[in-house]
Amino acid sequence: MAKNGRPGLPREVRVRFWDGIRAGLGTREAAAAAGAGKSMGSRWLVAAGGVKGNGPVAGSGRYLSLAEREEIALGLARKESGREIARRLGRSPSTVSREAARNGCRGTYRALAAQAQTEARAARPKQAKLAGNAGLRAWVQARLEQKWSPEQISRRLAAEFPDRLEMRVSHETIYQSIYVQGRGALRRELAACLRTGRALRRPRREEGERRGKIPGMVMISERPAEAADRVVPGHWEGDLIIGAAGKSAIGTLVERTTRFTMLVPLPGGQDAPAVAAALTPVIAGLPEALRRSLTWDQGKEMSAHAQIAVAADCQIYFCDPHSPWQRGSNENTNGLLRQYFPKGTPLAGHSPAHLAAVADELNGRPRKTLAWKTPAEALAEILDADAAA
Repeated sequence: MAKNGRPGLPREVRVRFWDGIRAGLGTREAAAAAGAGKSMGSRWLVAAGGVKGNGPVAGSGRYLSLAEREEIALGLARKESGREIARRLGRSPSTVSREAARNGCRGTYRALAAQAQTEARAARPKQAKLAGNAGLRAWVQARLEQKWSPEQISRRLAAEFPDRLEMRVSHETIYQSIYVQGRGALRRELAACLRTGRALRRPRREEGERRGKIPGMVMISERPAEAADRVVPGHWEGDLIIGAAGKSAIGTLVERTTRFTMLVPLPGGQDAPAVAAALTPVIAGLPEALRRSLTWDQGKEMSAHAQIAVAADCQIYFCDPHSPWQRGSNENTNGLLRQYFPKGTPLAGHSPAHLAAVADELNGRPRKTLAWKTPAEALAEILDADAAA
């Protein structure tokens, strides 16, 4: 580019300058090595957005710099292919094609105009999508109050409003609308409807508890392979959720294929005889096709596992110590249930009818792993297929 009637420096000079920057030289050293003045090197650095910006052949930054846009404009003016331009920049060909399509105008691409458009789009603050669409906000808020997760809401919106793009929102946007109150979309109180009930994100904490060995355990390594691949229904995972001070509990059973959940009241307590007395009729009442196995952790409440296995005609397997992922469906479900039964609250006062209502609500939620069908729908399909056979 000419300035004050003088020709601009050749492109090769800028290439050498950016090679020096990437090699770790300072601005002055890189400019001197390239044969340019120190002020010119500083201008190139500012135009590229700093040291992390990209020079004529650099491609390590996330965003295109002005210098790269100049290279794209020059390449397009020369009728070069997108692949050729991308190879010279060290970028993906799709990056070049998207840039030309997004920031071009009537088949013409200009670097300064493209840079201005990009900066305008990146300007903040902007109105949140949920804040500007009352209908979408009301739909999302209603499902949150029904304890749907943000991802369930996002996926269901696409299914229920396939032709209305304005009724789409990502699950991350929903989270941000709750957590970041400056966005002015959803009320912070709706955080209580989330599975965690937290108003802020926090990292997961590690859990672990050593327990005594239960006599006669059959380990999960001996469980049939059909249980692991989740193709054959009837393999269950079980556990207890514990109430305040460890004085009350509720039994949880989750079917591995459909994620169908059953809640078992424990009015007699959570010792082995009481758990056996409560679980046996529930498991024995299942159809034979849904009564293949039960996998539990090594909690002492299952010390009477042999009694349950014989009475309910169901093989029981035990996880390895400190391996909650071996009962992943049950662990996930127990987390969902904490929306209804928060930690630190007593669980003895919940009637069987209330537990059944909670299980029905959970089984009526669409699940990503079921292609957004509900567990109840998935189980019904299996039972219908068995009846037809």
